[in-house]
Amino acid sequence: QVQLVESGGGLVQAGGSLRLSCAASGRTFSTYIMGWFRQAPGKEREFVGAVSWSGGSTDYADSVKGRFTISRDNTKNTVYLQMNSLKPEDTAVYYCAAMENAWYSSRRNEQRYGYWGRGTQVTVSS
Repeated sequence: QVQLVESGGGLVQAGGSLRLSCAASGRTFSTYIMGWFRQAPGKEREFVGAVSWSGGSTDYADSVKGRFTISRDNTKNTVYLQMNSLKPEDTAVYYCAAMENAWYSSRRNEQRYGYWGRGTQVTVSS
């Protein structure tokens, strides 16, 4: 029922910035906990960050904390990932995901997200 579409990926030099967007279908977007994950070649998918349904709480992986910012606009059914000070190790396919019927404390549990986008490629050159 829920469809997620990421956009905004591309090629950027180290130290640059990029903003990813994730557009969600449905009128219940505001009830979803939204997360961002990424997967680099040869590595497992990892948690990047999450935002509560209201947008009042955010969480970030240590590797991106201070550089990435998650926000959401429930009137547009869209969640954003602003990425600053990008590093080559940030290169990955970035996925947005939606979680329903779960406590915010589960935000880092990949298995609790029921809906996933197809991903958008982010490549950071050195």
